[in-house]
Amino acid sequence: MNCKTSSKNLDKVTERKLLSRYPDIDWKKAKGMRDIITHHYANINAETVFFTCKRKIPGLLDTIQRIIHELKS
Repeated sequence: MNCKTSSKNLDKVTERKLLSRYPDIDWKKAKGMRDIITHHYANINAETVFFTCKRKIPGLLDTIQRIIHELKS
């Protein structure tokens, strides 16, 4: 698995067992946001993106770092 693996693929290859161990993140919304930014960027609400970056990304980053650390252990 490389850095470009999406959360959808990660969830699929781990048979939905990895991300479910980290319920503090709304993975469904995170996957949806990725799809909107990637495929529907013309309809993006800038305030929503700003809010997400300011309020949600720090927690997501902490969780991803925790996942990486736990997988290495």
